[in-house]
Amino acid sequence: MDIYKHEHNLFRKSFRKFLQEEIVPFHDKWEEIGAVPKEIWHKLGRYGFLCPWVEEKYGGFSTGFEYSAIIIEELGKAAVDIAIPLHSDVVTPYISKYGTEEQKQKWLPKCVSGEVTLSIGITEPNTGSDVSSITTYAKKDGDTYIINGQKVYISNGLNSGATVLACKTSLNEEKPHKGISLIIVEEGIDGFTKGKSMKKLGRKASEVCELFFNDCRVPVHNLLGNEGEGFTYLMENLKQERLVQTIRSQAESEEILNLTLDYTRNRRAFGKNISSFQHNQFKLVELATEIELGRTFVDKILIDYLEGHEDEKQIAMAKWWITEMANRVAYHCLQLHGGIGYMEEYPLARRFRNARMDTIAAGTTEIMKVIISKKLNL
Repeated sequence: MDIYKHEHNLFRKSFRKFLQEEIVPFHDKWEEIGAVPKEIWHKLGRYGFLCPWVEEKYGGFSTGFEYSAIIIEELGKAAVDIAIPLHSDVVTPYISKYGTEEQKQKWLPKCVSGEVTLSIGITEPNTGSDVSSITTYAKKDGDTYIINGQKVYISNGLNSGATVLACKTSLNEEKPHKGISLIIVEEGIDGFTKGKSMKKLGRKASEVCELFFNDCRVPVHNLLGNEGEGFTYLMENLKQERLVQTIRSQAESEEILNLTLDYTRNRRAFGKNISSFQHNQFKLVELATEIELGRTFVDKILIDYLEGHEDEKQIAMAKWWITEMANRVAYHCLQLHGGIGYMEEYPLARRFRNARMDTIAAGTTEIMKVIISKKLNL
């Protein structure tokens, strides 16, 4: 099965052109200020680059996930940090899958147009991978929830018009994860405040912040799906989030290698191109082989996913191996560039910084191995 057809290639060409004209020339400035201007989101929506999979009746194009994959790949190749996949393919699906018709009508058209961008609040100061231990609590009081707690490292948190919040709605469950629910919290509501943008090692143009909830009252009709089933929803949707990260890491690796091949073919030392040194040749061959294996794995999983087969074990395998590969590729390719690779004005430095987050986001390498070990009945 060929993943991409003529119409997909046209879409890729259009999005790549948009990146080169509207994003790449300004990205360094956005890294300095730590955020992407909101008007860029409006442009993305106007050109149809946000949530293209959303049903037409809500403003989308009812496309398959392959259109999202194209966007993710091109973002990885260009090494730009705008959080389109987070908004379109990580958070918005919660509303599409578990929202009421009223919630869908309210939020999905705004998500498609870029009028509203979304974030998801899971991680807390003392809770990362162990989601069942979150302490943010939403107490039901009549027709509202009163929310108290704190979230941290929330991508797109400052810009988002709403946050899908993971919180406890019951503290008396024998199994803690049974008490978790998902609630939509709108920006500007009393008791909901945002911290300043946090400084990061990489992906600097994609802002991250803390979220604070102090007796924050939210209508009960903002509950997504059923009360107490939030953990199940999170685990189900994390598979797509991990696929998103895997696709991006693969594209990043391919672009880093291409940049390095071009550089080594043209850089001269000791009277010859450094690509002619056997040590460098062997290292580039090793990296190229790993990347080719990664591409085969990613394409296989993506094809299965498009056909409705979600293999949690294989997605976890691909996520940990390919994101770790991206770090290896970035490390060795920077080394092959020498001093120029360490300079921020050249393309390797940003890619080196960005790759480090790949093994952490959407589930760490260690968590992926735990998932796989369970699937292997170990």
